[in-house]
Amino acid sequence: MKLHEYQSKQIFSKYAIPIPKGRVALTASEARQISEELNNRVVIKAQVLVGGRGKAGGIRVAKNPKEADDMATTILGMEIKGLPVRKILVDEAVSFDREIYLGITNDRLSRKPVMIASSAGGIEIEDIARTNPEKIHKIWINPLLGLRDYQAREIASSIDLPQAQWKTFLDITRGLWAIFRDLDATLAEINPLVLTADNRLLALDAKITLDDNALFRHSELNELRDLDVEDPSEIEARKYGLSFVKMDGQIGCLVNGAGLAMAVMDTLKYYGGKPANFLDIGGGASAEKVAAAIRIILTDVNVKVIFVNIFGGITRCDEVAKGLLTAFKDISRPLPVITRLVGTNAEEGLKLMRSAGYTSYESFEDAAQAAVTISKG
Repeated sequence: MKLHEYQSKQIFSKYAIPIPKGRVALTASEARQISEELNNRVVIKAQVLVGGRGKAGGIRVAKNPKEADDMATTILGMEIKGLPVRKILVDEAVSFDREIYLGITNDRLSRKPVMIASSAGGIEIEDIARTNPEKIHKIWINPLLGLRDYQAREIASSIDLPQAQWKTFLDITRGLWAIFRDLDATLAEINPLVLTADNRLLALDAKITLDDNALFRHSELNELRDLDVEDPSEIEARKYGLSFVKMDGQIGCLVNGAGLAMAVMDTLKYYGGKPANFLDIGGGASAEKVAAAIRIILTDVNVKVIFVNIFGGITRCDEVAKGLLTAFKDISRPLPVITRLVGTNAEEGLKLMRSAGYTSYESFEDAAQAAVTISKG
């Protein structure tokens, strides 16, 4: 789950990371008022969860409150990469001498968090890593010990930061690590961290990405979710505790268990098909949950066939069958259904499905091939 810049900056402020003065606005008149309060040039920033805001005209500098009003009016009427701009951040404009990149993410290979810094901030870190890898500096953080001061000093030295700024820089790195740790983040990033003309370090931009799987520990953060960037079917799936990702194929998939669901994706692709979704109903799914899953799959008009592949352990196959039949009673767009039910109460589940006229298979491969054939016909 990605947070907006203004949300990330609010969190930065709580962790004593210095940010420019400013606040979020919903209207042009609010932007004008903030500009008057700051009594300075301001930067108007569109708050949308996509990159390239500046190139799209979503970041502008206003010299006075009148310009702030006009620019806010323009930006609030924009769409950037298909997303409407509903909020803007109005920050004081800052003169600076240097831009630095500073971020923390997870390194899957080392199984540790890694702090990444570069003296070439302000542009895509991926481009720097590709064209000037010598400008990228990394330190790996032991999650049991946390970020150590000597590591932060090593980073400060590697990016040639003046020693007069090291104390503030250490405070910023501690704050960034604390955010990453406390919020179960997968990314905490400042790009750019600038050294201002009056020798201050400021986080001009802020980005935090949270681990969805840890949000149960942070209910207050779940309220920060921006639904504009999410598919409506994924929002609906979350209400029922379903793991759902929409894709662009024609075979609607209903599976229990993430491993089996991934195997279904691979098998369908192997036989020349294209899955329309990833959907894991989890263990012990009730008939109600299964019915909700089918309704979500059917919202995709591209789906031509539904492939149900259940390996019943905790999940009971007869419960799955009841949920399927309940959902199919209410649908206005009947579709072919291929089922494979194996495991707990499989015989009862298959009997229910067959009595209702649905095709069932014992072989995973046969069922997958049948689904692919129907999707192409």
